[in-house]
Amino acid sequence: MSNLAYEEGPLPASPTEEEVQALNAIRPLPRISIQAFCETEGVAGPIERAGEDRRMARVHLKVHMGGAETALELYRSASTPNLVILESRREPRELLESLRELAEVCDPTTKVIIIGHYNDVWLYRELVRAGVSEYVVAPVSMADIVAAISAIFIDPEAAPIGKSIAFIGAKGGVGSSTIAHNVSWAISSLFDSEVVLADLDLPFGTANINFDQDPAQGIAEAVFSPERIDDVYLDRLLATCAERLSLLAAPSTLDRVYDFDSEAFNQIIDVARRSSPLLVLDVPHGWNGWTRSTLMQADEVVITATPELANLRNTKNLVDTLKKLRPNDGPPRLIVNQVGVPKRPEIKANDFTEPLGIEPLAIIPFEPQLFGNAANNGRMLGEMDAQNAIVQMLNEVSYVLTGRSETKSKKKPGLGGLLGKFSKLKQKK
Repeated sequence: MSNLAYEEGPLPASPTEEEVQALNAIRPLPRISIQAFCETEGVAGPIERAGEDRRMARVHLKVHMGGAETALELYRSASTPNLVILESRREPRELLESLRELAEVCDPTTKVIIIGHYNDVWLYRELVRAGVSEYVVAPVSMADIVAAISAIFIDPEAAPIGKSIAFIGAKGGVGSSTIAHNVSWAISSLFDSEVVLADLDLPFGTANINFDQDPAQGIAEAVFSPERIDDVYLDRLLATCAERLSLLAAPSTLDRVYDFDSEAFNQIIDVARRSSPLLVLDVPHGWNGWTRSTLMQADEVVITATPELANLRNTKNLVDTLKKLRPNDGPPRLIVNQVGVPKRPEIKANDFTEPLGIEPLAIIPFEPQLFGNAANNGRMLGEMDAQNAIVQMLNEVSYVLTGRSETKSKKKPGLGGLLGKFSKLKQKK
């Protein structure tokens, strides 16, 4: 039997001494985006106060008044965040049905916390079985909210929350860095998602120029002092490029020699992946121990090449090598860039990709004015001309690399796979 546990009433009191002690044991939360949908002020208030807590300083939180219907309407035309907090006063079976509808329009990686008003063991078990991260019975306190989010995103035994995407050029000057920077910016803008961009080309990196940044510190401090790296130290090294895009800038100076062992970047990459949902690695063209290790461990590898013979040879070598190094992963992605340079003999796109055995993510035409103006002004292509066909191509690349689908009807099951699991639950009834 369901027992209605809570009716809307006055806001909960300030945290008790026990709650304060519990909060003090929680580490700062990573850079994640959260949207809450509340039906009562008694739940909205603690969530808003949780957003002001110091442990939530890096979290982007937005509270909406309205339950599942409001969320459903919003996500029909917008991407879902890293976490959805949903309050519902519906009875258990009605709640399960509303979540099934919501799952149809949600991104596959979104996690969910349900705040319900029924203290029902059967409901809790069904929600957990269906993939809901947590079910909390109202009334809730600010400490309850922070603790529930913390249990999902900073469990020390959990896998890193962040996906890593490494971009590398098949040859110098093919535009790999420019594409990496623009895709990073596009992902942060399109999906309201937190992104960390790491420029690994310490002597000649261009991310600071492309984003018009001149940070006093950057990735060099982390690489040369690996024993100091934690999420707090990382936060001090990051420069803000956009509302949800942070940069680990390269020093881009030649006052020292940048020789590293094969594991030099492992620590900073691991910490960055635990503090942000997406880490983009701008890997310089080259082949040594640390570039090999970085590419081998990335979740996705994107190779940028121009349609010339040397690029084809190098791309073929990279593809073959990465397949051997990553036997349980998909093949690297390919972007063919600078297609159609006047008077330059080129290999046709089909002839270029045929020996590689992979289809390109995008074939980007040579457009020196667009790219040149953006670079000289320290701005991204989407800021210069959002409607340009090349910008739309890079947006599509962003959808693919993040596992999203631009058309909501084509989305994979979201909210931790709720859609498929709910269908099984309905069959058991």
